[in-house]
Amino acid sequence: MTEVILKKQRPKHLALNEIRLPLAGKVSILHRVSGAGLFLMLPVLLALFGASVGSPESYAEFAKIVGNPFVKLILSGLVWAYLHHFCAGIRFLLLDLHVGVDKESSVKSARMVLIVSLVLTALLVTKLW
Repeated sequence: MTEVILKKQRPKHLALNEIRLPLAGKVSILHRVSGAGLFLMLPVLLALFGASVGSPESYAEFAKIVGNPFVKLILSGLVWAYLHHFCAGIRFLLLDLHVGVDKESSVKSARMVLIVSLVLTALLVTKLW
């Protein structure tokens, strides 16, 4: 009684660069990344807010810090993260209500999330710079 054991050819590693996600999947991943980034930057944002409302001297220090181009770049990224997270969150709430769950509407809503978040980011970042 000999048993034939077939070896399955499974990949030894997951090639992330070969995976082709649909647009809705990319929006979902960006939603998670933006949420994690906002959470991790929360202490910095609270410190900046505290410096901006503490006193006239602390506001001058805040303006000096925010005037740095590197800080402006980081704040621009945080503005995008907030707006994307907000827009994608609305999309996911609608999906939870079974609105736009078919493939065509899902692609349209994912595209709209990206477009709206980028346009709003561009508008707000122009005020920052």
